[in-house]
Amino acid sequence: MTKNISEVVDGLKPTILMVVVQLFYVGVNILYKLVLYDGMDLRIVIVYRFVFATAFMAPLALIFERKQRPKMTWTILFQGLICGLFGGTLSQIFYMEMLTLTTVTFASAFSNLVPAATFILALFFRLEKLNWKAAAGKAKIIGTLAGTSGAMLLTFYRGARIPTPSFHVTLLHPHKSHVASSHSSSGGNTLLGALCGLGYVSSYSLWLVVQGKMSERYPCHYSSTILISMTASVFSTGFALCTVRDWSQWKLGWNIRLLTVAYAGLVSAGLCTVIIAWCVCKGGPLFISVFSPLQLLFLAFVGSFFMDEMLHLGSIIGGVMIVCGLYLVLWGKGKEMKDKNLLGASQTLHVSSSPEIIVKSSIDDDKGNHNNNISTSNLDRDYSQFSSQK
Repeated sequence: MTKNISEVVDGLKPTILMVVVQLFYVGVNILYKLVLYDGMDLRIVIVYRFVFATAFMAPLALIFERKQRPKMTWTILFQGLICGLFGGTLSQIFYMEMLTLTTVTFASAFSNLVPAATFILALFFRLEKLNWKAAAGKAKIIGTLAGTSGAMLLTFYRGARIPTPSFHVTLLHPHKSHVASSHSSSGGNTLLGALCGLGYVSSYSLWLVVQGKMSERYPCHYSSTILISMTASVFSTGFALCTVRDWSQWKLGWNIRLLTVAYAGLVSAGLCTVIIAWCVCKGGPLFISVFSPLQLLFLAFVGSFFMDEMLHLGSIIGGVMIVCGLYLVLWGKGKEMKDKNLLGASQTLHVSSSPEIIVKSSIDDDKGNHNNNISTSNLDRDYSQFSSQK
């Protein structure tokens, strides 16, 4: 009984960890919104985020992976650079520019396309199988579509207002900053914002796919996170130096700015990246991407309780669709893994139970016959000598 419970808990560990990751991301998004209202440029936040992540993960890699780290190859180094460029710098920059050019609703809608884009890229790189005729394949496709549709519904459809208890806590104060008003009113260039949205979705999905390939060759997740963070730090710093002219933006004090960059670096870019790298090994890139709509669902409920936002019927219906889609994908992945294990076990049993067949060549037969003839002739010769003596 205890063994069965431990096996169930071990099987649910990737799912639980990915839900925790989405909760951590909710905290990052709230802090981003707070520091944006405080007037800090998000391009500077991105730089500090990866600098803090590199400084935080380096001691952990030395402690836990000092003796088991495999040899660094050019392939692993190239994959780390790709992950740092696309998963770190480009995805964050594209998302920030999309927020600047459009609205928060528009940016949230594009973020919900990550599972579908990841599924397509995983099929292209042969990390996933379509397998439409099997129940597992149908569950993955329908679940991905249901989760994406639910996130879209949560974003665009409001419906009737759902009364929620108020804690009389308002974290945002829009009158304190001119940055928020500029972001909210900059929805004119929708086409360029859509292009940035496609860039964000493509970059983030490509990072998940390359991360899956990298984890197969280099299963040291702390060290791989350092490589990704260092690469993202270099690219992000270069971009910020070329675009940000106000040097006062780089100053950090004992305020919300320091809290934001520290949390984003230590938790989001550091700890969450390690968890994602481990979960990619267990479930693949599609498994990671289907949890993305949960972040929007959590934000909707947190905002209704602590950020003076309203909860509507669309949030409830969209949340139910997100959870159902997530369950379908997880069920499909679990069934695929179960069928794969059963197939491997049956093949092993078939090989072990097959009869042993001894094949002798004609050369061996000729040698045997030749030896027998020699032995027979020797016996006849000895017998004739014995008879003559007698």
